[in-house]
Amino acid sequence: MKKNLSKLVSLSLASIITAGALVGCGSTAESNTSEPSTNAASDSSTATESTKELETITVAASATPHAEILEAAKEALKEQGYDLQVTVFDDYVQPNEVVEAGDFDANYFQHIPYLNSFNEEHGTHLVDAGDIHYEPFGIYPGTKSSLEDVAKGDVIAIPNDTTNEARALLLLQDNGLLTLKDGVGLEATVNDITENPYDLDFEELEAAQVARVVGEVAFVVLNGNYALEAGYSVAKDSIAYESADSVAAETYVNIIAVAEGHENDAKIQALVSVLKSDDIKKFIEDNYDGAVVFYDK
Repeated sequence: MKKNLSKLVSLSLASIITAGALVGCGSTAESNTSEPSTNAASDSSTATESTKELETITVAASATPHAEILEAAKEALKEQGYDLQVTVFDDYVQPNEVVEAGDFDANYFQHIPYLNSFNEEHGTHLVDAGDIHYEPFGIYPGTKSSLEDVAKGDVIAIPNDTTNEARALLLLQDNGLLTLKDGVGLEATVNDITENPYDLDFEELEAAQVARVVGEVAFVVLNGNYALEAGYSVAKDSIAYESADSVAAETYVNIIAVAEGHENDAKIQALVSVLKSDDIKKFIEDNYDGAVVFYDK
């Protein structure tokens, strides 16, 4: 996850239609009947129904892929009576703050470990309302294109933050390049490597920088969003990537987060239901080449 200084860029995906009230027509002085104008009443009713405002759902999101997925959900939500409005944030602090403050109904950018850590550090009360997708880590070619070509002393670039480094090391372990201490799981660091048969060196970089050294190291390990930004397709370009049933995939599924007590609100349930639909699954499969995977549980 990128944690940059925040800049709010409004990407409103819907506009609320307003209309003036329809004024009824009165009888003329020459009128000899007191019957009401049924046409006028009917017209007024039709106008009121056609200009009735949709109920708004406001969501704070990251640009890729979260805001894109939300846009794909817009029409289905409109059919259910909701106007989905999305604001894109380029940091990972404000989206939680604005939901906690009640300024937004939900956010879509984070996984549960980050949410739990944020709640603990900031005293917020945000909860998971729905699990939507995950972004698998992949091993990508650097100066070598196959793990069969790995040699003693090769260098592999990995992210240096705790969460992403652990996922990278677990993926390398799953592919036979190293062994980690038992039980370290998603807290693993390079200090937890117990077997390194190829005497691999690890170049630990800020996650956004890893893709930039592909010409300098044997392999790089990237998570989904950085692979997308670097122009990689997980399905086509990666040598190996996390499986859907891996511990990492289930742990780092990206969620819809809301303020505690609002997870069962009708509009939140509608939002999650649409995001978990077959249409959104197809949208993800058609557009992200495996860099984003629909969470089908």
